[in-house]
Amino acid sequence: MVTEITRDELKQKLDHPKKFTLIDALPPETYRQGHLPGALNMPPEQVERLATSMLPQKDNEVIVYCAGPSCHASEDVALQLVDMGYSHVRRYVGGKMDWIDAGLPVVNRSTQQAA
Repeated sequence: MVTEITRDELKQKLDHPKKFTLIDALPPETYRQGHLPGALNMPPEQVERLATSMLPQKDNEVIVYCAGPSCHASEDVALQLVDMGYSHVRRYVGGKMDWIDAGLPVVNRSTQQAA
């Protein structure tokens, strides 16, 4: 089962890191243009190939996001992870649009720092 996480919950987790992995489900080029701090890139078509190396512990928390509420890539990735046996998958439905609209930082390839 996939549960949702709010922007505030995610911000708090990023501010006080615990054991979780943040996954950006957008295409690699979109990921390079800007992603949430600490996010790894795993588009839906690459889940089967990347999941075991990027997420070796199936019981650790995984949080998946994409562009926003109308983007379904995060849902696709989350459901694939659950099907593969990951037990603690959450989805940030607001996605990158909600994060940026709140004035929170993103990282991009040119700076590799908060933008």
